[in-house]
Amino acid sequence: MQRDPSSPSFASSNGIELAYDCFGDPAAPPLLLIMGLGTQMIAWDEAFCERLAGRGYRVIRFDNRDIGQSTRLSAAGIPDVAKLLGQALAGVPVSASQVPYTLAHMADDAVGLLDALGIDRAHIVGASMGGAIGQEIALRHPARVRTLVSIMATSGAPDLPPPQPQALQVLLTPTPLDRDGYIARQQQVMKVLRAGSHPDEEALDAARAERSFERGLHPAGYARQLAAIIASGSRRERLASLKAPTLVIHGDVDPLVPIECGKDVARHVPGARMVTIEGMGHALPKVTWAPVIDAIAGHAVESR
Repeated sequence: MQRDPSSPSFASSNGIELAYDCFGDPAAPPLLLIMGLGTQMIAWDEAFCERLAGRGYRVIRFDNRDIGQSTRLSAAGIPDVAKLLGQALAGVPVSASQVPYTLAHMADDAVGLLDALGIDRAHIVGASMGGAIGQEIALRHPARVRTLVSIMATSGAPDLPPPQPQALQVLLTPTPLDRDGYIARQQQVMKVLRAGSHPDEEALDAARAERSFERGLHPAGYARQLAAIIASGSRRERLASLKAPTLVIHGDVDPLVPIECGKDVARHVPGARMVTIEGMGHALPKVTWAPVIDAIAGHAVESR
């Protein structure tokens, strides 16, 4: 039976409220899914979560702060993302004091959710910004991490290849606030990010966008999350101290976070392994589910 993502559970964490839901046996080893920039937890498709839970895990997904139905930090104001980007591109570090929060705060949110659920240690799986947050969890809270899977994420090092121009454009273009405009925009965004022809996925994009629209848009939160990424800088040097068994999953045609970024993470985390998914862009279309789920579940089992 399909769950109603408009009626999640809520947990107090790190001074905010996080919307979340769970799949699978509550007694099974917990596996926390963390989604990317401006993306609600429903981007971890229910069927994907059920299949992963079927491999023997209690799967938990949640809305990051400032997105979906979790706390919106409206009082923090809207950062000047263009100014912050320009500063970073000029080689001048953006400090935490210039932004409302950083990825470290978002990592602490996720650990606070584990606390609220009574979970000591979990398998951590993050996609894109969620992968960066997962890296931060493993660095800041190593005792809480059984294993780490970093999907289509970067170390944040400034010398890595940038996004392709079309992908960067969709990242920075303002989101329409009307239903039809938002749905049309999301269809265009996903087509760019998938970096290939996926007609079966394209047929689902409108319905997926409508679900996100119904749960609530929050462009100011998107800007604050993007500012958090910019201000968090590079984790490359710190990755050498990451102790959790780590798997990097990356698509070979990712237009937003080029595969060299994933290779950089794998190269700098001691003992990390990498799985390359042929034909995968910056998204998880259904055709990739089997190899991705196999990789996640296999990594967790092998690392026991």
